[in-house]
Amino acid sequence: MHETVEYAAADGFLSTVWLLVAIPLASAAILLLLGKRADKWGHWLGVGSIAVSFVLGLAYFFQLRGLDNKSVELTLFDYIQVGSLHVDFGLLFDPLSAVFVLLITGVGSLIHLYAVGYMDHDPGRRKFFAYFNLFAAAMLLLVLGNNFVMLYFGWEGVGLASYLLIAFWYERPAAATAGKKAFLMNRVGDAGFAIAIFLMFQQLGSVNYADVFNGVGSLSSGVVLVMGLLLLLGATGKSGQFPLQAWLPDAMEGPTPVSALIHAATMVTAGVYLIARSNPIFSANLTLQTVVVSVGALTLLIGAIIGCAKDDIKRVLAWSTVSQIGYMFLGVGLGGGAYALAIIHLLAHGFFKAGLFLGAGSVMHGMNDQTDIRRFGGLWRYMRVTWATFGLAWLAIIGIPPLSGYFTKEPIIAAAFERDGWTAWLFGMAALLGAAITAFYMTRLFVLTFHGPKRWTEDIEHPHESPAIMTAPLVLLAVGSVAAGWLMSTSVVDWLTPVLGDHSGEEAHGVISHGLITALSIVVTVLGAGLGYALYRGGTAMQEQPAGPIVTAARRNLYADAFNEAVFEKPGIFLTRALVFLDNRGIDGLVNGLAAAVGGGSSRLRRLQTGFVRSYAMSMLTGALLVVAAFLALQLGWLA
Repeated sequence: MHETVEYAAADGFLSTVWLLVAIPLASAAILLLLGKRADKWGHWLGVGSIAVSFVLGLAYFFQLRGLDNKSVELTLFDYIQVGSLHVDFGLLFDPLSAVFVLLITGVGSLIHLYAVGYMDHDPGRRKFFAYFNLFAAAMLLLVLGNNFVMLYFGWEGVGLASYLLIAFWYERPAAATAGKKAFLMNRVGDAGFAIAIFLMFQQLGSVNYADVFNGVGSLSSGVVLVMGLLLLLGATGKSGQFPLQAWLPDAMEGPTPVSALIHAATMVTAGVYLIARSNPIFSANLTLQTVVVSVGALTLLIGAIIGCAKDDIKRVLAWSTVSQIGYMFLGVGLGGGAYALAIIHLLAHGFFKAGLFLGAGSVMHGMNDQTDIRRFGGLWRYMRVTWATFGLAWLAIIGIPPLSGYFTKEPIIAAAFERDGWTAWLFGMAALLGAAITAFYMTRLFVLTFHGPKRWTEDIEHPHESPAIMTAPLVLLAVGSVAAGWLMSTSVVDWLTPVLGDHSGEEAHGVISHGLITALSIVVTVLGAGLGYALYRGGTAMQEQPAGPIVTAARRNLYADAFNEAVFEKPGIFLTRALVFLDNRGIDGLVNGLAAAVGGGSSRLRRLQTGFVRSYAMSMLTGALLVVAAFLALQLGWLA
């Protein structure tokens, strides 16, 4: 049984926590309303607003640490009050939302700063930073909302801002299509989330966190299962998990800072946050947890396998994100102490994945926007800072000790082996295999980009390092890639206990010992990295070579797009055309035909109205004669 959830009212300094959302939102409004008048300084306003939110977030964090009750709630005004439905526009600042605020604003500030240099020559830079701030404000509202409607409000704001950012270079057909794809696929998940909120109100009469979580115990297991599956559908959409993962790699069509913000610190973490925040619901049903674990395990393998076959530097990292978020879903699905493990991996992932994406942008900056890793090679001599920071992030994501990924991913693998029954082997081996494949494709990416022979195209003469405004964030993120895992693994678990529960007394009963799992994780990681280095240290073929069925399937995203097209897109288009035909020829045809009949009949009757008195007199005479004839016929019995 979950403990009763209670939140204390915010007072003092914490009563201003609404500024976290208001400052970047106000900045976005100013930049959009002022238009071109803000072109010269708008980008600095965008950077400053998110930096101020980070400073405030730190201050609120330390203020919260000093409180006995680690959760405070702030109600700003009544948002919805219809019948028995009462929804406050309120915020909740607790240990879980606090760590997300620091991730969003901290890593987000570095990405904003990097974007100043990356978007230097783009004529739409001011508008770009407006969308950037809007994205951050929506994400902050998502994690700070004190009820599911507020969470959903921020959820939809993130969806809108992601569409604007992914399709920022909308004059490129690929970018416009990618933005539309992200928007539409997210709507599928959002529909599930919305229905889950309706179900909460129908069953419990409230959508507030405290009321919902305290009422879960009174619900039947079937209702809990349906509610959780609907929430999971929403989470898979935002976090790019199976079966709604296809939009996430295509989001690479946006500017590189967008890729870093979406894939590292904000949007893809929303699904993990939703499940972690809703942990009383997911912990109440073992079947529901199994479904979440299955989605995570399957997705981490899908992302890793496809990542091995991609040659675009950003798309490799995109599929890497799909895979790493899969580890987080695996963690939150396992429940218990693994909830905190998933959050720790999420935070560490924010550092090293942002470093990888921004490092990729730095490589593109010095290589005339080339993205094909087959046409790189030997760049470590020309881009020393990018090479070093990218290398540390690479070691962190594959889990080499003592970097952050080792302290965050290996415990999730161990937790998978601690699951009851035969599924421990299934999910544990999936996580272990994913670690080996991750080491392989990330080593392939690193080696082909920075080492081996030069394979540049003729338009590349002198690759060069990025300016300091772009490399400084890379250095800071590299520090996080090295140290974040160790620092967080020793403190974040205890910090999250008030929200995720105290699992310190749980006994590990894995099918194999934790020490052996650790050793196996390191061994498979080293083997995967070694194989990647051995195969690609001399470069690779410049043209795509014929491949077997597995590689071909990976190059085609395991046919996910083809499946969606065959099962959903084409039938949807056919159904739409059929409905349009029915509407035009059926409904509209009936209405238009009736109108034409009335109009035609009216025009024919109108011909009888000539305006001549003699015509009307003749009509009256004719009518009178017909009436007299009818009476005579009746009298004579002719009509009997």
